[in-house]
Amino acid sequence: PEELAAVERLAARRLRREPVSRILGVREFWSLEFLLSDATLDPRPDTETVVEAALALVDDREAALKVLDLGTGTGCLLVALLHELPNAWGLGVDRSEGAARTAASNAMRLGVGGRSAFVVGDWASPLATGFDLVVSNPPYIAEGELPLLEPEVRLYDPPSALAAGDDGLAAYRAIARDLDRLLAPDGRIVVEVGRGQAEDVAAILARAGVSDLGFRSDLAGIPRAVFGQKKIGNDLTGR
Repeated sequence: PEELAAVERLAARRLRREPVSRILGVREFWSLEFLLSDATLDPRPDTETVVEAALALVDDREAALKVLDLGTGTGCLLVALLHELPNAWGLGVDRSEGAARTAASNAMRLGVGGRSAFVVGDWASPLATGFDLVVSNPPYIAEGELPLLEPEVRLYDPPSALAAGDDGLAAYRAIARDLDRLLAPDGRIVVEVGRGQAEDVAAILARAGVSDLGFRSDLAGIPRAVFGQKKIGNDLTGR
């Protein structure tokens, strides 16, 4: 009877469209198991495209790189990259204190706590300079599209991790404004984008002075990551 009652409670949660990952409290990403919390987005397999794109831009995986993850959530991007870059150090930033705490816990559990730090901040406003690699999976859903999302997303992911203004591009503009300060010479940036946003996001980064722009598609063939580089002498102020 106790087991049946437990199964019925779990089934009831799933029937309310709560994702299995939320019920279990964990999500696998990049073959690593990440704890979830109410303050974090549930990482999707599509986001692994950002990791793939970032690693493809790294010439020497043994280098002592500085990595920045904006809107870190569970910390999945930063932790996955630190696993692949054994001498890198990373900083994760999130507006949610709960998300930052969850990310820090995941980093410790997954063995990279000594090479990472997590802070609460509004994008890059509290940060210094000189990152070799900046990655982000920012909110990119237009406010008006939130009611159209699947219940698994709309009811259980935090709205602040989903919505980004009237056109879904507000976060990219905020990130672009700080790139001149954030990126080291020849530093690279990789951001996740939604369906149909790749060209618009590339244009935002280009106006900020990012060059060598390119796209990487997910397994469905959808452009999912936009990447580029700060060249020495480029003006990244957006003037």
